[in-house]
Amino acid sequence: MVTIYAVLIAVCYNNFHFTRISIPIAVPTMLGTVISLLLAFKSNQAYDRWWEARTIWGAIVNDSRSLTRQLLTFIDTHMGTTEERLFCERMAKRQIAWSYCLSRHLRGQNPLEGLDQFISPQDLANLRRYNNAPLGLLELQGSDLRNAYKLGWINEYQQVEIDRTLTRFSNHMGGCERIKNTIFPATYGVYIHFALLLFVILLPFGLIEFFGIVEIPLVLAISSSFFLIEKMAIHLQDPFENRPTDTPTTTISRTIDRDIMQMLKENYRVDEGRSKGAKGAKVFYIL
Repeated sequence: MVTIYAVLIAVCYNNFHFTRISIPIAVPTMLGTVISLLLAFKSNQAYDRWWEARTIWGAIVNDSRSLTRQLLTFIDTHMGTTEERLFCERMAKRQIAWSYCLSRHLRGQNPLEGLDQFISPQDLANLRRYNNAPLGLLELQGSDLRNAYKLGWINEYQQVEIDRTLTRFSNHMGGCERIKNTIFPATYGVYIHFALLLFVILLPFGLIEFFGIVEIPLVLAISSSFFLIEKMAIHLQDPFENRPTDTPTTTISRTIDRDIMQMLKENYRVDEGRSKGAKGAKVFYIL
C-alpha cells in the first residue's frame, strides 16, 4: 500500500505536473524525530516485559533444581523405605508437570495435556476441579510435604526450607500472570500508530521535489523501518502468546524435565552402589 501510494504521488508530480504538492522536508523530518523517540520508548518498555518474563523462568529452573536437591538430600532414601523414595520421585515429577502446566496455562492452552506421564491419575482428576491448574499442583506439593513431616521423613527445619522453595514457585507464577494480564496501554499504541501513518502520508511530499521518482524506494525503505520497529515492540510486549518471539517456556520446561530426571536416576544409581558396597565392607558417610 505504501508503494502504491508513493507511485501515485510520483505520477501526479512528474506526469500531471502537480508541482505545488511538495512540502518542506523539515515537516516530515520533525514528525519522524518525535515518532522515533516514542517508538524507542515503547520498544524499551516491551523488551523490559519480555526480559522480566525470561528472568522469572530462569529462576524457575534454578528453584526446580533446588527443590529436587532438597528432596534427595533431606530425605535419606538409601537408608529409608520404598515409600520415602516414591515420595521424592512423586514430588520431583510433579515439579516437572508444574513447569509444563504453567507454560500451557500462560499461553491459553489446555494445561493438563501431557501431564499423565508425570503425575498419577488421582492427581490429574483432582486438578480438573481447578481453574488454575498450576496452583492445584502447588497445593498437592504442600499437602505431600505436610504428610512427610508427620511421618517423620523430614524435620521441621527441612519442612520450612522446602516450603520456602514452594512459596517461590507461587511468586514466580504470580509474576508471570501479572505480565500476562497487564495489558500494554492501548491508547499509547494507537496514538503512535496514527502518528506513524501521518508521517508516511507526508513523507512522499517532502522527498518528491529533491529526489523525483527515487522517492518511491526511499519512502518504502523508511516507512518499512518504522513499521517493523513498531511490530517488534508489539510482539515483545506479550511474551506468553505462543509466538516465535515468546519467552521459550516449552524449551525451558524440557530443560527442567531433563535435569530433574537425571538427578533422580543418578540418586538411584548411587543408592544401589551403596547398598552393594554395604554387603562386603563398611560404608562411612560424611555428614
